[in-house]
Formats: sequence, C-alpha cells, structure tokens
Amino acid sequence: MTRFCRAFVITVTCLVTPFARAQEVKVHAYADVRVVDAANDPSFVNGGPGRLRYGDGDTRARFGAAAVVVTAQLTPALFALADVQLQQTDHASPQLTEAFLRYRPLSLSAWRTAIKGGLYFLPVSLENDSIGWTSPWTITPSAINSWVGEELRGLGAEAREEWRGDNGTLGLGGGLFRHNDVAGNILAVRGWSLSDLVYGVGGRLREPSDEGGTREQYAPFQRVGGRTGWYADASWKSSTGLDLRLLRYDNRADPQAWRLYANGDRLFAWRTRFWSAGAMFATGPVTWIAQGMDGDTGVQPRQTIFLTHVQSAFLLAGWNRGAWRPTLRVERFRTWPSGERGRAITAALNWRPSEWLRLTAEYLHVDATRDDRLEAGLAPRERGNQLQLLARVLY
Repeated sequence: MTRFCRAFVITVTCLVTPFARAQEVKVHAYADVRVVDAANDPSFVNGGPGRLRYGDGDTRARFGAAAVVVTAQLTPALFALADVQLQQTDHASPQLTEAFLRYRPLSLSAWRTAIKGGLYFLPVSLENDSIGWTSPWTITPSAINSWVGEELRGLGAEAREEWRGDNGTLGLGGGLFRHNDVAGNILAVRGWSLSDLVYGVGGRLREPSDEGGTREQYAPFQRVGGRTGWYADASWKSSTGLDLRLLRYDNRADPQAWRLYANGDRLFAWRTRFWSAGAMFATGPVTWIAQGMDGDTGVQPRQTIFLTHVQSAFLLAGWNRGAWRPTLRVERFRTWPSGERGRAITAALNWRPSEWLRLTAEYLHVDATRDDRLEAGLAPRERGNQLQLLARVLY
C-alpha cells in the first residue's frame, strides 16, 4: 500500500470511528439519471478530443452520479465530513472526494478561528455549493469549476481567521498541501472541459489520444517529487448579500520530477500557479455569479520549460425564488501557445416540485478551436451542442 493510500485509510478511520459518539450525525445523498443528446466529437472521458462529458452523437438514457455525504458534529467545536461518490466515466468507480476534520471553537468576540485537515476542496467556487460539490444552478459547471473538480484538491491543512462586523464578515485563510503535483497536466494536454464529473481518490483521468492511439490513465491526486504546495485566500461577505473571494494557488511542483505509466511513458509533475477571483450578489430575484482565473502550468522534461498559460471567466444569472429556477451562463476560455480559444453558453431550467426531487433541462453550446485537434484527424474548430434532461433524487 502506498503512502498516499495509507494516509487516506488513516483519515477515513479518524472520521468514521467517532461518528458513533457524535452529538449530531447527518447523512445526505443523491442519485441521478438523465437522457442525453450528445455532441458529435468523442468525449475526453474516453480519450477523445471533445471537451464535453458525453460524445459520439448518442441519444440515450444514462446513469449520471450518486453520492453519500456524512457529517458529524463531534463536539461543539469539532466537525467531520466524508463524501463518497460513484461516477460513471469510462467505467463506474467509487471515489472519496472529501474527508476532513474541522476545529472551530465557539467565540463570543468578533474574531473566530478555524483549523481544518484532511482532503478537501479549496475555497475557489461560488458556483458549486450543493451536496457532493454540485451546482444548484446547472447540471454542468463552468470550465473553471469543471477543472477544479477534475484536478484540484487539498490534502493537507488550512487555518482560517474571521472578523465579524456589523456590515459583514472578513475572512483570511491559507493552507499547505501535498499530492496535487500533477494538477495542470490535463489543462495543458487537453485544454478546458465542461463536465460535471468530480474526481477523487480512486478516480482516473485519461489524456486525449492521437488518431488511432491510446493514452494511459493517471490518478489526479498523487505525489510526484514530494514538494509542499500552498494557497492563500481572502473573502468578504456583506450584510447585504455581496460575497467576494480572492485566492492565490501554487502547488510548487518540481517540473522535472516524473513517474512511469504502466506502458513506460512518463507522467511529470506540473508547476501550476493561478489567481482566482469571484463575486456573488443578488438583484431582487436574480442571483449573479462571476468568476475569473488566470495562471500558468509548466513542465521541464529536458532543458527547456514548456509553459502553458490558462485563462477563463464566466458570468451566471439565476432566478432564486420559487420552484422554477431558470439559469443562463456565458463564458470564455483560452490556453496558449496551444492555440485554444473558446466560448460556451449554458441555459438550464430547474424545477423542484419537492425537497427530494430536482428536474433539470440543460442546453450547452460550445464553440472552440485548438490546434492539436489536427493530430486526431479533426478540424481545429469544435462546435457542438449537448442537451440533458436530468432527474435527481435527494435525501
């Protein structure tokens, strides 16, 4: 058993053992099925050049995902969470997406401190804040948060300090993590995607293959080189509902470090750094979410560093009242020097006839170019539509 696996066995054991003695234990779960009218390009999930979850022009019913999230208030100050999901990629696989402990003592002053350790999502997204790191607005998250779900996770610890004033709450935090050394690989070799797949421990990402070729799968959360990364963030939540976030991430990976695939190819560590800024606010019955990301990721297989610059931004508007909630999102993304430029429009209509059922119709249009699609025997430009009709049962 690798050190990584042992670390997660210990983490899960520490979480599960005290649940029986917890003051309050809650179990949340969901499962969904959907009818999908897919785009024509083969999906990246199976090694194809398409950037959507589904491809090959199929129209059929599919299992989407299922998750069980267990939370426990062990003491008034100690909180635990574990999230296990079953995702249908090129094969069905259960994955541990989060498992952490948080210590946040009660405070009667304006200041409040919290410490968290384990496996957790970094405080990047304002869009994905529902059970299992899903979005309440659309089925498919933005390109930014699709990548966060694929390759970005913290296995480490963070500290956070909050100041609660009359006009809002100011938060400052940061953390140290490991086993995120290959974050950035999929962005460099494939580009941005639009998918609601959330990868965890046990999941495997597949690089796009050349025409007639195959590529190895790799675990997105592993140690290659053994360096410790860091992030720092600031947030402001006003009493009027404005939510602002700013985050700096640097995995400090050694771009010369590598491991072997089973076929003898090398999987390198990617030095990835980025800024992320987001805002959420409401104007009457409409909630607005905006987010942008700018950074780069690099690898050094020989003497030269190959650097890929990445940028993406989106604006989402969603109706926040009643059982019917329409949502519209527009976004742009690019990477260079790969020549990738793209835009996407997502329109969704959500209906919540009850607390345990969500029905969603989503239309997603993508228009993008990427030079290395020529290697797969395709034109550089990709234009495709994906229609999904989803039924999700929640507990």
